[in-house]
Amino acid sequence: MLERLRALFAPPANDNPDDEGVPRAVATLLIYAAHADGRFADVERETVTRLLMRQFDLTPEAARNLISEADSEVAESVELYGFTKAAKDTMTDEERLDLMEMMWEVILVDGVVDDFEANLMRRLAGLMYVSDRDSGEARKRATARLNLAP
Repeated sequence: MLERLRALFAPPANDNPDDEGVPRAVATLLIYAAHADGRFADVERETVTRLLMRQFDLTPEAARNLISEADSEVAESVELYGFTKAAKDTMTDEERLDLMEMMWEVILVDGVVDDFEANLMRRLAGLMYVSDRDSGEARKRATARLNLAP
């Protein structure tokens, strides 16, 4: 009986051990988006760093390390499913929408959305169960945040 009471008032355990992999999955998807146009420009790298620092309360060094690891994963991979699975399985609908907005921000930061980037975002939305409408709204919010003309 005493053990049941302790369990009732104990802090909740992490029910989802995959939560620790969320920053890596997010970083990998952001890097994948940055590479969609064939290059990873400095402005995109700065944007990814800023987004990771803000989203996960990371130091600049921790964000750079995460980016380095994610960049290596993207260079060695040929598929998107593994990257999106952790996000889809561990994030809420709202968190996935935030991730879509962050990816749009990375894609939009250089001022050009090419066909490869647009195609990537459609595929990512589908893999993460984000509707086209919600992805479009995320794009609008990212555009506004970057002060770009619609």
